[in-house]
This record gives sequence, C-alpha cells and structure tokens, in this order.
Amino acid sequence: MGAITLGRMTPYVFLAPAAAFMIVGLLYPIGYMVYASFLDWNPSQRIGEAEWIGLRNYVNLLQDDAFRESMFVTLKFASIVVSLEMLLGVGLALLLDREIRGVAVLRTIFILPMMIAPIVVGLMWRYMYHPTVGIFNRTLEDWGFQPIPWLSDANWALTSVIIADVWQWTPFIFILALAALQSLPRSALEAARIDGASAWQQIIYVKLPLMMPVLIVTALLRLIDAFKVLEVILVMTNGGPGLSTEILALRVYRTASEFRELGVAAAMSNYLLMLLLVLTVAMFIYNKVTEARAARLRQMAEKG
Repeated sequence: MGAITLGRMTPYVFLAPAAAFMIVGLLYPIGYMVYASFLDWNPSQRIGEAEWIGLRNYVNLLQDDAFRESMFVTLKFASIVVSLEMLLGVGLALLLDREIRGVAVLRTIFILPMMIAPIVVGLMWRYMYHPTVGIFNRTLEDWGFQPIPWLSDANWALTSVIIADVWQWTPFIFILALAALQSLPRSALEAARIDGASAWQQIIYVKLPLMMPVLIVTALLRLIDAFKVLEVILVMTNGGPGLSTEILALRVYRTASEFRELGVAAAMSNYLLMLLLVLTVAMFIYNKVTEARAARLRQMAEKG
C-alpha cells in the first residue's frame, strides 16, 4: 500500500522544484506589484511604510489625460507594427519558399536585424533620422526634396519609430512563417495542384488556412512584445515630441524613475497586464477555432 502511494506521489515530487520556482519567480513578483498598486509609495519608503489608498491609483489613472494618451499611442503603435510585420514577414516567407539560387544567403541576411541589440537599433536609426547629417534627409536633398523632421515633428515621430520596429522584427515573423510553410503536409498541396488550383488559390485556400495556428501564436508573441517595447523609443525620441511616441511601458518607466511614484507605476503595469491577458485569451480562443479548421483541411486532403 505504501509503495502504491509513493508511486502516485512520484510525479508530484519531481514537479515540486519547478512549481516552487514558478511561485517564487513568477507569482511572488506579480503579487508584489499588485499589492504595491494599492499604496501611495515612493522610493524613500519601505513598502510596509507606504499608506494604503485602495483603488485610488487606478481611478486617478483613468482620469489622467497623459495616461490615456499613452494607452492610445500604445494600441496604435502595436496594432500598426504587428499588422505590417505579419504582412511583410508572411509575404517574404511565401516568396522564398522555393528553390532559388542563393536563397540560404538571402534568408541569413533577412534575419540579421533581429540579432542587433535594441539600444543599438535605436542609436542607429536616430542618426539615420538626423535632420542635417542623416542619410534619409541627405538623400532627399540630393533628389531635390525638402528634408523631413523625422523625430522632431509629432506627425512624423511615431511613423519613424514604427519603421525602425518593422525593420527589426519582420525577420521574426519571417522565420516562423517559413517554418510553418515548410511543415505543411505535401499531400494537401499536391491535391490542390491536381484539382487545378492556381498559385494564388493555393496560398489563399490551402497554405494560409493551414498556417493560421502558427501565425496566430506568432502574432500574439509580437503583440505582447510590441506592448512592452522600451529601449528603441527611449533612445530615439524619449517619448516625444510631447507625448506622441510615449507608449505605456515608457510611461511606467518615467513614472517610477522620474516622478518617483511607485504605486502609480505599479497600477499602470497592472492595466497593461490586464490588457495583455484579455488579448491573449481572445487570441487563444481564436487559435483553437483555426486549429480545428486546419485539422479538417488536413483530413480532407488525406481522404482526397
């Protein structure tokens, strides 16, 4: 009887270290942040000395124009960059999923930007956007056009940051989309060819539906990362001009380090966490639907 009980407990014994690590390394910091968001806390105090103010930080943030503007900029930035990166990354994957001379070299070149540190990317693009010596304005002037205030004009600054982010992270989408393409069941593609489907019809009705589960997870990963981007924007614009490029992660950083309002910064972080949780759950539900649809397509291809 004791041996049977010990055998049943064995999996839990092996899982215990990982569970303890998760509790200490994940749940404790999140709980600490949630607790801090209910306090009027600044860096000169221990957390136990801070005044408990309940939901005041959350309520005040909803009435704060700067916070609402940062949230709007974050949603706008994340939606645009992820849409562009998905379009370009999947397009490049479809283009290079064939036998082309030197395709291995092209693939290597495409993934180079994502290997560069974000601080370096920010500095590099900041100098390229320089109003007088930057390569973009010098090229425009050589062609007879007026220079563009890339980083000093509120209408151009967010566009400039979006271009830099798309340049750096499109390769991430490209790699995962290419891997998804190369893992597609050849029977489905052969069945489509035999039925007379054109190249575009194969992409729209076979390849993309079968790739969709991978693409949804890929988009989710990039969306989460886009909400948290900090270094590139910090180096390029520091959130300016005004609040035109101040995304929520940068607002949290400035609130904690410059304004010294740790409780408010924790409340902002929790708003961001709740937003990401809602998006994650929604995309996982949609992913389940697309996985079921892709499974049906595979079954139809195998029967055909």
